[in-house]
Amino acid sequence: MSARIYHNPACGTSRNTLAMLEQAGASPEVIEYLKTPPTRDELVDLIARMGITPRDLLRQKGTPYDELGLGEDRWSDDELVDFMMAHPILINRPIVVTDLGVALCRPSEKVLDLLPEGAIGEYVKEDGEVVKGGAA
Repeated sequence: MSARIYHNPACGTSRNTLAMLEQAGASPEVIEYLKTPPTRDELVDLIARMGITPRDLLRQKGTPYDELGLGEDRWSDDELVDFMMAHPILINRPIVVTDLGVALCRPSEKVLDLLPEGAIGEYVKEDGEVVKGGAA
């Protein structure tokens, strides 16, 4: 199974998602998006494929979201993408791409929608929560 994850190794949700991909047998292409951000075209494509808006992808916690006034409704989608390009930390994570689709995997269990049914029997997250992947 091919997979790609836009990953931040400092993020527990991102680490759990990557571990679930690996447990499912994937050898995902790992893109540390803070070091290697997607191009503008790639980001716009990911947003479209997820079926969300740029605002839906904005991360608030630990970012310059408030300082930039991004909570205001005056910003267009193009402008919000411009902010994410200028400040990749504003891109929420992890974003996962597999043959079954593209999703922002928050919470990390959302990755199950992008894996074959039963690909993960059970996974124990870093905080001890058990995730069941369903039966094949």
